[in-house]
Amino acid sequence: MRVSGERVSTPAGGFRPTWQRHVAAYAAAADLLPQGRVLDLGCGVGHSFELLAPRETVGVDVSEEALTGQERATIVADMRELPLTSESFASVLSVQSIEHVPNPERVVAEARRVLVPGGTAVFVTPNRLTFGPPDEIVDPYHHVEFDEGALRSLCAAAFDDVELRGLFGSERYLAIVARERARLDALLRRDPLRVRRLVPRRLRQLAYDRMLRRARAVAEPDEQAIEVSDFELRGGPLDEALDLFAICR
Repeated sequence: MRVSGERVSTPAGGFRPTWQRHVAAYAAAADLLPQGRVLDLGCGVGHSFELLAPRETVGVDVSEEALTGQERATIVADMRELPLTSESFASVLSVQSIEHVPNPERVVAEARRVLVPGGTAVFVTPNRLTFGPPDEIVDPYHHVEFDEGALRSLCAAAFDDVELRGLFGSERYLAIVARERARLDALLRRDPLRVRRLVPRRLRQLAYDRMLRRARAVAEPDEQAIEVSDFELRGGPLDEALDLFAICR
């Protein structure tokens, strides 16, 4: 499918580090979820659901194109209004998807509804403190971004027990992040009055996609070297985490 900033769809070129970061999230989630059916919310192209085996997974995405060809059951649906019966899944997993809707509380409520009693939901989302400027959402595909406190509050409205952990990167991955952040900061300095906020979202998305495809057309050697082992899930202070994991029961 067409490469865009909306979803991770290829490990080619400079997209490899981001792809491996997503794979690492699924690998970490496999150790957190109970046995039984898993609802994979906002699953995109379904690149890593095999890591959840032997559990049966059902993928949900708003894009029929993204779901095409996946070797599992899939549903084209808005994750804020699931066409599923209540108490029908042992677990729910959402990897970097709740930030893509303007009202993520509806996603969390739907996840709670479809879980069996005693089930577990895991929400993975970029940490706004490390993803970009903490005072502005630059990614035009994101409606909301979370720090530890905001994510905990979101999930605690629907779940009794919410545990937060963070996905951290290796030094070589963080060097790539720092390089990309420097490029972003240089670009944002060209618009000190933030006129970009007045541009319609769809136009910003198109410009973002063009920039992303151009910048990541060819992988640098350090980008080609990134593996799942460059990421680690752990607790403790989470301000420097790349992604936040909310484990909800």
